[in-house]
Amino acid sequence: MKQYIDYILEELKQLTSIASPSGFTAHAEEYIIRTLKDMGYEPTQNRKGNVICVLGGQSDPLVLASHIDTLGAMVRSIKENGRLKPTTIGGHQWPTADGENCQVFTRDGRVYTGVVLNTEPSSHVADEPVKTEEKNMEILLDENVSTKEEVLELGIQTGDIIAMDPRTVITESGYIKSRFLDDKLSASILLGLAKYVKEQKVTLKRKVTLIFTVLEEVGFGGSNIPEDTVDMLSVDMGCVGDDLGCSEQMVSICAKDSGGPYNYDMITELSEIAKQKGLSYAIDIYPHYGSDVETTVRAGYDIRHGLIGPGVYASHNYERSHVEGVRNTFELLAAYIA
Repeated sequence: MKQYIDYILEELKQLTSIASPSGFTAHAEEYIIRTLKDMGYEPTQNRKGNVICVLGGQSDPLVLASHIDTLGAMVRSIKENGRLKPTTIGGHQWPTADGENCQVFTRDGRVYTGVVLNTEPSSHVADEPVKTEEKNMEILLDENVSTKEEVLELGIQTGDIIAMDPRTVITESGYIKSRFLDDKLSASILLGLAKYVKEQKVTLKRKVTLIFTVLEEVGFGGSNIPEDTVDMLSVDMGCVGDDLGCSEQMVSICAKDSGGPYNYDMITELSEIAKQKGLSYAIDIYPHYGSDVETTVRAGYDIRHGLIGPGVYASHNYERSHVEGVRNTFELLAAYIA
């Protein structure tokens, strides 16, 4: 299995290098489609942009879903001093982005770099610390501009996308550090699973379809799935933190989140497989979490639904996981589809 874990880590680096805040995912979609086609699959897309790929099998259809959209921001307005006032995309936490490098994407294809800062970041100037909330945040462009008119001349306008620097690092000790491990780490795991199924000629005893959604961070990525779906499993991030059993080295199986309990029998099946395979796992409850498959259930689909993922610490922050968490998640999925 090691070659597939190595492949997953390389795919993570590729995916995190592609800016894809919700609503700006075309380049990430193209990358996923090209990668799956290179493996020999025939992916399709729906109008929302979700990438859909059947791995094989015939009966009892199962969908595995990860999302490739991320948190980000958008230009809300251009200030008179030439700085950009942002508005958040998804559940972005501004204190975690204070001081972060970023890119601004214009509608005519230009890209500018900048930095996210609060309105008075200098400790040698500020009388009182500024609260790092959206109304006090701004983007300073790495351009010689000091007026609104000069910014407009660059082609920047309201509605342009702002993407934070992912800063992806994998340490020799196996730690994976990056923005947007939620959910590009699990999307990479699904690509690794597709490669494994193709190369190892895995016999699938049920029809397995991968869906890479593009609007999860704004709440409706999983609202449309194949009509024949029986079971759907969101492969997203597992939470690590206070009052939770999961660590970064484990696969997390979610029993309940803010949308209520996941299918009891499906969670039992997943945990039994993890136990039989000797995988390191935890069953946990995430009080402030929502997933693609909950959107699917709310859309009226008659399915069983579940949620798993590698343990990720500091969600919606500069996040951290571990290669062992990736391995445990990958091996659980490989066993589940077989």
